[in-house]
This record gives sequence, structure tokens and C-alpha cells, in this order.
Amino acid sequence: MNDYRINQGYAKALLLLATDRDDIDRVSDDMRLVGSVMAENRELAVVFGNPTVKVDRKVAIVDALFSGQVCDTTLAFLRFAARKNRSVNFRGISQAYIEMWRDVRGIVLSDLVTHQPIDDTARRMVTQMVEDYTGKRVELHDRTDPKMLGAFKLEFDSKMYDARIRTKIRKLRIEFAKNVYESKF
Repeated sequence: MNDYRINQGYAKALLLLATDRDDIDRVSDDMRLVGSVMAENRELAVVFGNPTVKVDRKVAIVDALFSGQVCDTTLAFLRFAARKNRSVNFRGISQAYIEMWRDVRGIVLSDLVTHQPIDDTARRMVTQMVEDYTGKRVELHDRTDPKMLGAFKLEFDSKMYDARIRTKIRKLRIEFAKNVYESKF
């Protein structure tokens, strides 16, 4: 079984558990924490992926790291997953859970890349445009790319609007490469 299916299955189980306990939003915050801890700490991922480290030790590590930091629902789930030797999948499970949570809450993730940081007014305008287009609430992640020449690139809901100067120049080159005045005879 591949990791994608494992992550999806465990995330769905956690979503059902959180829904039953009316903890869905709190668990999403907790899973963001779990995902960031796993992403930032390579040694932890190595320990969780090591089959020679005993399951009880992995559960103790989960308790030491997350006890008091996450809600009871999340902690119980993390302990369960560690006992099933799925602690190596914590990062993937957390990402899958957050995607499912967004879907349940009607939130679309939007990624905006610009050359320079944008102000709050521009951020609100972009958010409003995406909300109007999708009919969903927007979770906007904006970042800067100093290599980008002007304009912006916006991705959301499997769509991309590319207003970068580089893209416009590439399109112009393609158009100029066509010779519309050449005789077809």
C-alpha cells in the first residue's frame, strides 16, 4: 500500500473522530503543528522511520513532544498511529487531514507569488477575487520570489493565473515566430 492511501485513510479516520468529538477545528490546528514539527526536524523523521526503534519508545516520544501542546483527540490519535507503526507518516497524515478539513469547511487554498511583499489592501483584493470566483472562503498564502520580474502568479483550486512578465514575453515570442504575412501558396 502506498503512502498516499495510508495518509488519506488515517486522515479520514481522524476527521471522523474529530467530527464525533466536535473538535474538528482544534485538531486542524494541532495537525498544522504536527506537520511543521515533522518538516523542521529531520532527526525526528529518521527516528520514526527506523524499524529498530521500539513502538513503545516512539509513543513515549509522541507523548514528550505533544502532550500539553495538542488536544486529547489529537494526542490519542497520534499514540494510536505510532502503535500501528505509522509515525513515519505523521507529516503526510497531517497534510491530508488539513486538505480534508478545508474541503469540509469550504475553504480553498490560494498561493500568491509576487516580486515584492504586498500590503493588506492588495491581499484583501486578491482574496475577494478568488472568493467571488470559487464561491468559497480563501486561505491565502503569499510569498515573494526575488527572481520574478514584476506582476504575480496566483494558484488556487487547480487553476493558475500567470501574469508574470516572463510569461508574457514567452507568449509574444511564440506569436512573432508565426509569419502571418507569408503566402500559403
